[in-house]
Amino acid sequence: MGPITLFDKSFLQSLSLDESVFFDRFFSSVICPIFYVETLADLEKVVRPGRTPEEEVRIIADKVPELGSYPCAYHVALGAGNLMGGNVPMDGRVMLPQHGRPVMVDGKVGFVHDEAPEADAFRRWQNREFLYVEREFARGWRTALNNVDLAGLAERIQAMGISAKTCRSLTDAHRIVNTVMSQDGTSSVDQINMALHIFQVPPSFDLAVFGRWARRGRQSLKHFAPYAAHVVAVETFFQLALGAGLLGTGDTHNRTDIGYLYYAPLCHVFVSSDRLHTRCAGYFLRKNQSFVWGPDLKTDLNRLMTHFSRRSEEEKEQGLYRLAPTPPTDDKGLTAQLWDRHLIKSWRTDIPAAVKRENPEEDKKIVEHINRIADAPALSHGEVNFEPEQADFMQLTRRVSKRKGSWWQLPKDIENREPS
Repeated sequence: MGPITLFDKSFLQSLSLDESVFFDRFFSSVICPIFYVETLADLEKVVRPGRTPEEEVRIIADKVPELGSYPCAYHVALGAGNLMGGNVPMDGRVMLPQHGRPVMVDGKVGFVHDEAPEADAFRRWQNREFLYVEREFARGWRTALNNVDLAGLAERIQAMGISAKTCRSLTDAHRIVNTVMSQDGTSSVDQINMALHIFQVPPSFDLAVFGRWARRGRQSLKHFAPYAAHVVAVETFFQLALGAGLLGTGDTHNRTDIGYLYYAPLCHVFVSSDRLHTRCAGYFLRKNQSFVWGPDLKTDLNRLMTHFSRRSEEEKEQGLYRLAPTPPTDDKGLTAQLWDRHLIKSWRTDIPAAVKRENPEEDKKIVEHINRIADAPALSHGEVNFEPEQADFMQLTRRVSKRKGSWWQLPKDIENREPS
């Protein structure tokens, strides 16, 4: 599918509909809740002349990836679970919301994830169908954005002794945060208290969290709950930068934009067209991750689109999975470079399964097996004796537009074939 990629709203808005199809084809997308609520907030915005808020949201919804999209769990839920001992991998794996049902097929266990509520919402938005609850949510979110007192937040940080003299650059802010987050023993109590506040953990769970922390040798938050520590670090960095005057307090969008970095550990690539991210993202990415400037990727997607547009209509009607299973194998563009860095290098030499000769009998067996998994009854609570990491399989259900923009995403004649 392509490198697991976190994108922000500014990047998706910059794409044409056809460019968004190629983004979906060559990248597996993390759809984080910040993108969802930021898009929804547009229902309460004054948009460009001649366009209603509903039209603005529909245009964005049309571009949301379908083929390889993964709605991500909310960082508050992930962080709270991490404090309680839940594992949140920090190596580029998407953490899905807990919508999956456990099943057993042929003696093997796994999870079946039906279509995510977020995906259903985006499809309704494409048809300009907005539920009352969504409009109320948008109004509340918009109010919250407008009421953010960044200047007041900066003043509180300055009162702690943080200023342009003590913190001269974003690098200084990151260094201070790293120093604080690496402290263990009693020094880490403040870190945990801040995490409990950020992740809205009820006070009744404080004893359990601190009891686990004591049993683990009073570690720093970075070692005790790595994902929770990451979010606390991003938040502390943001507040320090505001207090030191390194980030402007006049733009309330900064409050929202910094939230995308909460999800940085769950991807290989982060692509954004936002200047705040160009300044800050690098401090919170692993060495094996990539930050990509949105306009650069937009240009490369357009170039790839032009390349494949030269193919015959017959080839295009087979769908993008067969037309463009990979970037051109001799390509040296940005997309191909990201595939080289974040995927198995053999993609340039191996024949992708999507372009190998079809085997109708094998295809039929695969479809039958997929359908058996989809139709399997959920295991009862007492029958689930395995952890998610021990599952033998995971099945995701998604609906895909057969044609999107100028391109067949699925074969034109797929209605005459077995379901796939």
